[in-house]
Amino acid sequence: MSVNAKELIARRVALEMKDGDVVNLGIGLPTLVANYLPSGVSVTLHSENGFVGLGPLAGQVDPDLVNAGGQPAAIIPGGAVFDSLLSFSLVRGGHLDVTVLGGLEVDEQGNLANWMVPGKMVPGMGGAMDLVAGARKVIVAMEHTAKGGAPKILRQCTLPLTGKGVVSLIVTELAVIRTTAAGLVLEELAPGITAAEVIGKTAAPLLISETLATMKGLEIAKE
Repeated sequence: MSVNAKELIARRVALEMKDGDVVNLGIGLPTLVANYLPSGVSVTLHSENGFVGLGPLAGQVDPDLVNAGGQPAAIIPGGAVFDSLLSFSLVRGGHLDVTVLGGLEVDEQGNLANWMVPGKMVPGMGGAMDLVAGARKVIVAMEHTAKGGAPKILRQCTLPLTGKGVVSLIVTELAVIRTTAAGLVLEELAPGITAAEVIGKTAAPLLISETLATMKGLEIAKE
């Protein structure tokens, strides 16, 4: 099955969700994760602009509701709508099991930079700093390199940080990389990709897992 980079990343990230998780999906690529949840896994999606029970983008949307990225969204039966105070009380109170965000840079210490490029117009950090500090697990879903091929996984972030030592897992179209106290561990490779290719496009040293395997996720696409 042929899939584009963003779809492959979203499918693989979806496998990290456990039944009953409360999950926040960041704007952009992370919102696609809701479309690829495995059968039998039900999660409660939190939107920082004020509701829980966000429906998948692939479903029927309500034109009067938008997610945190301003996209038309839906709310499932049993969902709830509230103000920003309660929304961020949920985040800061440690009630999120997982948050999935995009990234501009991640480094070997698990630091994340995802909100600002100096010299370019900045819309604001949004809730990213709160999300990475408050969620139990932080997954960065991003393409492996920037436009032009520059590595986005570095020894040390060069852009302003969103959070220090917060990243649990990095999922790109090439690989799945886990952050550990010993460094970044390459755990899975996308179909047709070699460890040497991933190492060549990564500016931080990678430890190779003894159980290095082909990336999971292609099998969970919904019809």
